[in-house]
Amino acid sequence: MLQIVLTLIIYLIIVIPVGIYMYHIAAGKHTFADPVFNRVDGVIYKVCGVDPNKKMNWKQYALALLGTNAVMIAVGYLILRIQSIAFFNPNGIENMEPTLAFNTIISFMTNTNLQHYSGESGLSYLSQMLVIIFMMFVSAATGYAACVAFIRGLAGRTKDNVGNFFVDLVRITTRILIPFSIVGGLLLVWQGVPQNFSSNTIVETLEGAKQAIAQGPVAALEIIKHLGTNGGGFLGANSSTPIENPTIISNIIELFSMMLLPGACVITFGKMIRSSKKEREKAESGSTALQVEKRGVVSRIFGREGRTIFLAMGILFIIGLGVCFWAETQGNPALEEVGLSQSMGSMEGKEVRFGIAQSALFTTTTTSFTTGTVNNMHDTLTPLGGMIPLLHMMLNVVFGGKGVGLMNMIMYAILAVFICGLMIGRTPEYLGKKIEGREMKLTALCIIIHPFLILAFSAIAVAVPAGVEGITNPGFHGLSQVLYEYASSAANNGSGFEGLADNTAFWNITAGLAMFFGRYLSIVIQLAIAGSLMRKRFVSESVGTLKTGTISFAVILVFVVYIFAALTFFPALALGPIAEHLTLWG
Repeated sequence: MLQIVLTLIIYLIIVIPVGIYMYHIAAGKHTFADPVFNRVDGVIYKVCGVDPNKKMNWKQYALALLGTNAVMIAVGYLILRIQSIAFFNPNGIENMEPTLAFNTIISFMTNTNLQHYSGESGLSYLSQMLVIIFMMFVSAATGYAACVAFIRGLAGRTKDNVGNFFVDLVRITTRILIPFSIVGGLLLVWQGVPQNFSSNTIVETLEGAKQAIAQGPVAALEIIKHLGTNGGGFLGANSSTPIENPTIISNIIELFSMMLLPGACVITFGKMIRSSKKEREKAESGSTALQVEKRGVVSRIFGREGRTIFLAMGILFIIGLGVCFWAETQGNPALEEVGLSQSMGSMEGKEVRFGIAQSALFTTTTTSFTTGTVNNMHDTLTPLGGMIPLLHMMLNVVFGGKGVGLMNMIMYAILAVFICGLMIGRTPEYLGKKIEGREMKLTALCIIIHPFLILAFSAIAVAVPAGVEGITNPGFHGLSQVLYEYASSAANNGSGFEGLADNTAFWNITAGLAMFFGRYLSIVIQLAIAGSLMRKRFVSESVGTLKTGTISFAVILVFVVYIFAALTFFPALALGPIAEHLTLWG
């Protein structure tokens, strides 16, 4: 418990300066690194023919995002299909099969990184670098760029300008992802993670057998997969192997890497909303003097709106972490019946160098921040312990990854103010704008898409022979595996329960479609909501205005999220992990 508490305290300390730095980048303010990065960005703009001064409305921004991603999908698919060429391919890896290549390129372009292959045997070093690592940078930058544009729309400083997608993509990559990855990658190399272009090393084991030890640019992939909340892994066993995650220090580095930027996005949101409000109030009063606001330290750092969102996300995270940690410490009663002690809790599928505490923290973090990397096998978690990562991917708002988690939580905030507005008989307002029919329809559509993808594809999988053939575990656990596969795909998480025979045409195509629609439909709808709100006039607060920057609204938000989850997912969860738990402990 002390390990978990100390880890979270250190996280809160380091996320604040990163959030402030990200705010300066998103708002176009001066940073200490501008003299260097302005020149780098200028070269990129010139080579790519980008006009950094061109502004975009939400439709232009969305089209630029979709078009850029489509081109990279086409190029990446081609590389996977011809990766057998003798170029950065010392291990002689063959070309990837068409449906698997489709699933892989969609997976990494949508920031999901679901892997229906083992990285050490399925990809050449050329594919690892030009497709996997490259996509980890641009897919993460795409998500954060969409989030920044969405925040600009909510801040409403202009009527039709959410920024320039290409500028946001470049600035986030050069000023955040690349420098942070260099520092983090060197720290991982220090801890023993390989970074080379050598072929696999063949060694003789103590039993006299031959074993291949993977080599390659592991550290470069490892840091950006966490920092960009990408997930996946150089190796099939992911961060549970000592090659990707050799020590407790490397485990902490990877934990902080995947938690850092999603939390910083919330700080960026709060500070941009607060800055816009101050400028508006100053313009309305006609005063040039800055008014001193009496606010607490937390409100000054996060902004009141950011504080509320961060608190709601934090409550959801702590509840999930607590349940997962408790469930794993209870052990497995079936093993006790055959005389195996469970005093240490359930250690099945876990590394002894991490134990239950760090395994439960990593499990909850990777599915809350939608990273998808694992340092233990989620398939071996206890039923309730495994339900938490499944539930958090179904919610897709517990911080989330690449900025999209914040955007999803704002959807629930809009829903919450609408429900509260109905209760008191007033037109709902959020961030000084009236929430009317258009915004509510788009919000409802955005929220419904996610569970529809999960439940519809799961229903198809258990109803058709091609899907049933891939289920290798009978009963309740088999259903949990199917739900997990599509929840991970739709939430763009990428982790798996494993146990599924998922490298088939059916699973490759259906999971690929879930990833594609789960990513792009939500982003386009959220940008449309931001575009609609930014054209509206600000309304003055009154006695009946619902305060959305308070602790009480954070609690309301948590209840709205859980009620929606209960109404939507409880029947499926009752037939999967809950039924398995009752059977095991009954």
